Amino acid sequence: MSIHYMPQKPEHLFSCIIVVILKPGVGSYNNNDDGILCKKERLRVWKTEKMSMDTLIQFYSTLSPLVKAAIIDVAIQWALWSVAAFFQTEIFYDLAGSSTFLYLAWQTLKWGKSYHTRQVIQTLCVSAWSLRLGSHLFVRIINDKGIDKRFNRVRSSPFLFFVYWTVQAVWIWITLAPTMIVNSKRMQGQEQDLSTSDYAGWALWLAGFLLEVIADSQKSNFRSNPDNHGKWIDTGLWGYSRHPNYLGEMILWIGLFTSASSILEGKEWLSMISPVFVIFLLTRVSGIPLLERQGHKRWGHMPEYQEYKKRVPCLIPYIW
Repeated sequence: MSIHYMPQKPEHLFSCIIVVILKPGVGSYNNNDDGILCKKERLRVWKTEKMSMDTLIQFYSTLSPLVKAAIIDVAIQWALWSVAAFFQTEIFYDLAGSSTFLYLAWQTLKWGKSYHTRQVIQTLCVSAWSLRLGSHLFVRIINDKGIDKRFNRVRSSPFLFFVYWTVQAVWIWITLAPTMIVNSKRMQGQEQDLSTSDYAGWALWLAGFLLEVIADSQKSNFRSNPDNHGKWIDTGLWGYSRHPNYLGEMILWIGLFTSASSILEGKEWLSMISPVFVIFLLTRVSGIPLLERQGHKRWGHMPEYQEYKKRVPCLIPYIW
């Protein structure tokens, strides 16, 4: 096996992988098949292979930033799924998700080539969130000996595990869509002017981010105290909401969409599904429902827990 062509940019690697899958012979030749190929034949094979790679890379470069981001997103999650499935581990699942957010935010900024204040701040917001949450979740699963209860029924099933990793890819792309749209734009004219929507959005992001950080910190400190083993937390922010960290998560993504909305037009407004999707996931799928079921299973028989649920709203203080 001899490699005749290597991609010049990291993102082109995904295109090359597709060529190898579709044309297994590309990138190699067998010296033992009917003798040694003559120099002219080798040159012809090399040119054919290089043209195949160049054609696919050229096609990839014509795709819209959102489509290219989707390809990279799915490729990363599926590649890491194969490793996770082989070792039957979820230890880097959340870290992979947050890292993909970080990579795509900066990659779309690079594709846009504008580096406008709006784009840079939007990207920095995503970066701060992904680095903080990714490290927090990774440290937590390390402390839990690499076990996440969400995966108890799926880590031994490659297909179900694949579904989880694919859902993560969808979550990343949909949630990050407003920021990727903003980053991919070439800012011109009035689009360069910051508006009330920008400042309001970033203020919401900051409020949500701080709410999530403080709530996670309070819960981590509570869990680290041996005297609190087997108890639920109802102090600090957790005395006003049973899931203040999730409330912060929803608010910050609403904020990033709000700031992005200042320059959205036409079909780009479909990206409003970003905060809606986050809210749907956390309130109806994997967030609050899962933790509420776990809490009921552990403490549902206790009158104190029932009183706690009546006293403390599920999500929004004094409302719900």
